Amino acid sequence: MKLVILDRDGTINEDSADYIKSEAEWKPLPGALDAIARLNHAGWHVVVASNQSGLGRGLFDVAALNAMHAKMHKLLATAGGRVEAIFYCPHAPDQACHCRKPQSGLFEQIGERYGIDLKGVPTVGDSARDLIAGASVGCEPHLVLTGKGEALRGQPLPDNFPPGTRVHENLLAFADHLVRRDSAA
Repeated sequence: MKLVILDRDGTINEDSADYIKSEAEWKPLPGALDAIARLNHAGWHVVVASNQSGLGRGLFDVAALNAMHAKMHKLLATAGGRVEAIFYCPHAPDQACHCRKPQSGLFEQIGERYGIDLKGVPTVGDSARDLIAGASVGCEPHLVLTGKGEALRGQPLPDNFPPGTRVHENLLAFADHLVRRDSAA
């Protein structure tokens, strides 16, 4: 199975220091939906692993989160793509859970759900914590220079990034890279 694990905020959609709290605030990044469609059309199964501490902080409820995801699914369908599953951590940082990235719990859940070892599975995010979580279970880390990643543009990656992290302008550039690499193999 060809699987890709994506972060959500800052990778697929715009991020905000005030959190994305509603369907109206959920706005896809330019090219991100086309990137997912491109991956799908090349045979990749796409899942999302996302910290959603706004739930634990009481900033929005599960109904609002479901509305955001329904909007994402609808817009993706229009673009010819789909996300198969969304795994999220609902906890606030002070709850010391195992599913909040940079912990590996969400990735372990994905591996269990699909019955696969995640070694070598590409994971894409806009921050070190996204990539640390995936790399800790053997995923191949890819940073996008959108969202929080934008601050790293033109700079060497800090030491807290997993070794071998590849850097891409955005999700569409990552998708192009992966599809090209896959077809050359």
